[in-house]
Amino acid sequence: MSQAERSASIINTTFVRPVAFYINGFTDIPHAQYYYVFLCFIYIMTVVGNGFLMCVIYLVKTLHSAKYMIVFSLALTDLCGTTALIPKVLDTFLFDRRYIVYEACLSYMFFVYFFACLQSLTLLMMGFDRFVAICFPLSYHRIVTKPAVAVMLLCVWGLSLSVLGVLVGLIDRLSFCGSLVVKSFFCDHGPVYRLACNDTSLNYIIGTVALTLFDCIPLLLIAMTYVCISVALSRIASGAERLKALKTCTSHVILVAVFFLPLLGTNIAGVTSYIHPIARMVNFTLTHTVPALLNPIIYSLRTEEVMKSIKKLWKNTRPNNISEMKI
Repeated sequence: MSQAERSASIINTTFVRPVAFYINGFTDIPHAQYYYVFLCFIYIMTVVGNGFLMCVIYLVKTLHSAKYMIVFSLALTDLCGTTALIPKVLDTFLFDRRYIVYEACLSYMFFVYFFACLQSLTLLMMGFDRFVAICFPLSYHRIVTKPAVAVMLLCVWGLSLSVLGVLVGLIDRLSFCGSLVVKSFFCDHGPVYRLACNDTSLNYIIGTVALTLFDCIPLLLIAMTYVCISVALSRIASGAERLKALKTCTSHVILVAVFFLPLLGTNIAGVTSYIHPIARMVNFTLTHTVPALLNPIIYSLRTEEVMKSIKKLWKNTRPNNISEMKI
């Protein structure tokens, strides 16, 4: 056996786990400090917006419905997902703490992707809610019930935990005997597993499976629901009723487009061809942060039902009514 073959054999049978990775991040982006300020602003507004929405849903009993269980879940997911990503990004680059220990890197990767997957599947649940409301209005309250939504949410969390556990767990079987510089702004799955010096085909496969499960299939199913919704709306004789029903879907369509299209484009480009690391990083940060900021504004705080609840809550929480804080 030659020296090269002997070395390859050793590498394939010995796991070399690094002490830490180095997050390369936004090194080559000019005036990156302004981008960090922008991310900080997004994080503050996301926490305020989603936190406020969750409080309103919790305090107003009229919003304790199946639909707003999904909305509450989305707000919680947005809040947790942004918290998992932005504070660590700011700490890494503003304070130049670019080394991250191996175990912390895997945890970081898990939580960022986990909440992104939850957001994807929750948007799919919202599409299902709109589909039933428009296509089967008379059966809506029989189909979309609190127990049914609770079961769906449990399935969403269980599926995300399972797939992401496998995705991140498979990193632990790799050997890192070369560069430890992660060309991303966080412990990104693709840039991390490609640093390994042994076979990464299984990581590629599970990455493709996760992309299909959490990006492609939800987007396809949402598109199918809107095809059915369009057919149902075309059968409505009254133009005013058609417009009213359409308005209930517009906010959801905007959220789906903002979340899925940049993420899907970046991931497909990363799997099938080459995408510049800076373009990937900027696109990924915006995809993981901007939708979380827009969700409470576009989908919830603009709806008449939520605005009425906020006004009613405000009246009941004024100094003269503190004792009647809960509605």
